Amino acid sequence: MCHIDVSAQVEAGLNVGAMSIPQERRLVTAIPGPRSQELLARKQAAVPGGIGTTLPVFVTRAGGGVVEDADGNRLIDFGSGIAVTNVGNAAPRVVERVQKQVAEFTHTCFMVTPYESYVQVCEKLNELTPGDHDKRTFLVNSGAEAVENAVKVARYATGRQAVVVFDHGYHGRTLLTMTLTAKNMPYKQGFGPYAPEVYRVPLAYPYRWPTGPENCAEEAAAEAIDMITKQIGATNVAAVVIEPIAGEGGFIEPARGFLPRIAEFCRENGIVFVADEVQTGFARTGDLFACEHEGVVPDIITTAKGIAGGLPLAAVTGRAELMDKVHPGGLGGTYGGNPLACEAALGVLETIAEEDLVARARRIGEIMLPRLEAMRERFDVIGDVRGRGAMIAIELVRPGIKEPDPAAVAEVVKRCHAAGLLVLTAGTYGNVLRFLPPLVIPEHLLEEGLGILEKAFAEL
Repeated sequence: MCHIDVSAQVEAGLNVGAMSIPQERRLVTAIPGPRSQELLARKQAAVPGGIGTTLPVFVTRAGGGVVEDADGNRLIDFGSGIAVTNVGNAAPRVVERVQKQVAEFTHTCFMVTPYESYVQVCEKLNELTPGDHDKRTFLVNSGAEAVENAVKVARYATGRQAVVVFDHGYHGRTLLTMTLTAKNMPYKQGFGPYAPEVYRVPLAYPYRWPTGPENCAEEAAAEAIDMITKQIGATNVAAVVIEPIAGEGGFIEPARGFLPRIAEFCRENGIVFVADEVQTGFARTGDLFACEHEGVVPDIITTAKGIAGGLPLAAVTGRAELMDKVHPGGLGGTYGGNPLACEAALGVLETIAEEDLVARARRIGEIMLPRLEAMRERFDVIGDVRGRGAMIAIELVRPGIKEPDPAAVAEVVKRCHAAGLLVLTAGTYGNVLRFLPPLVIPEHLLEEGLGILEKAFAEL
C-alpha cells in the first residue's frame, strides 16, 4: 500500500475531509469477489438483462479517487459514474446540504408549492452558463429529459418542426432522444419506430475525416450546412442539437472552428442552437462548460450528470425570449427540481468554485495527455489520443490502419478491471477507452492508474 501525502493534497486544493476512504488501491479478492458475485446472481434474478453492468463489483462506499466494493477491494475510479461525481462521492458540502434538507422536507412539487433552493439553482445557472444575455432555467430529472424539453421549447418558440443532430451524437434513451442519438446498438435496436422530423448531418471528426484533420472543420461545416439547406430547408429547422464534445460517440472533439460556424449559421437563419452539455458540463473539460473553449454562446444549454453530485437533476437554460414563450403548464414534471437534488447542486457549485475544480480538471489533463501520447508512440494499437481537461479518450485500431479494434478495447478493459482500475468504453465503433476521473482524485492515484493502463497495453 502506498503512503498518501496529505500535505500535497492540501497544496493541490483538494478537500482531504472528503476522502474518508483511504486513497489507495487495495485488492483482497479477485475482481469480482465472492460477495459481489452473490449480489450479481441476485441482480440477474431480479433485474432485466437489458440493464447492463460494466464492472460487476457492488459498491459499499466511495470517495476521492476510490471505489470500495462489498468484498473490501478498493479500485481506482477513472469513471466518476459516467462524469457524474465530478466533485467526488459524498463531497462534504453536498452531504451537509442534503442531510439538512432531508430532515426538513423531501418533496412538495415545485409546481404546487415552490421552495427557494429551486430558484437558487436556476439563478446560479443563469449566471454561470455562457453569455451575458437574459436567461431562464427550469429543472427536470435527467439529461434525456433536458434535451427533450429543449427541443420542445425550440419548436414552440420558432413554430418550426425539424431538428438537426450529428453523426456520433448521443442524447438519451427516450423516444425522441433515442431518435436524436446516432448509434444503433445498443440504444436503438428493436425500439422503433422513431420520432419524425429528425435529420442527421456530418460531425467534424478529425481523426477520421477523409481529407485529413487540417481540412476537417471547414469541410464538415460546409457539408452539414449544405445538407440542411438543400435537404431540409433552413426555415423549417427549429433546433440544431450538438454535444460540444461527443460523449458516447467516442469523446470526439470537433475540429476547431466547426462549432462556431454551425452556431453562426443558426443565428443567420433563426435556428435555436442547443448545446448538450450533459456530460461535458461542470468543470469536466477544464472550462465550466465545454462550449466556452471556442467562445460559443448557445441559445439553450442542457445540463445534468455532474450538476448534483449523483442526485437526479438536470436543467434547461436558455434565452429568456425563447423560454418565456411557452404557456403556463407547458413545461415541468412532478419530481423536477426535487429539493434534495437542488441542495446537492448548490453544494456542487460551491465545491467547484471554492476548490477551483476548473483548474484541477486542467491539471488532470496535463498529467494524463502526455502519458497517453507516450503510450501511443509505444503501442501502435493506439490510433488517437484526444480530449480536454479530465475528459480524455484513446481510440484503438488495428496497427497500421484505422480499422476499429473493439476486441483490443475489451482485452485492455478486462486487464484494468482485474488490476483494480475502473475504466469505461465508448465510441460508435466500440473501440474507445474513455477516462473521466473525479476532479478530486489525488495525483498519486492518477499516476498509478496510468501505470496499470500501460501495463495492460504491454501485455496485450
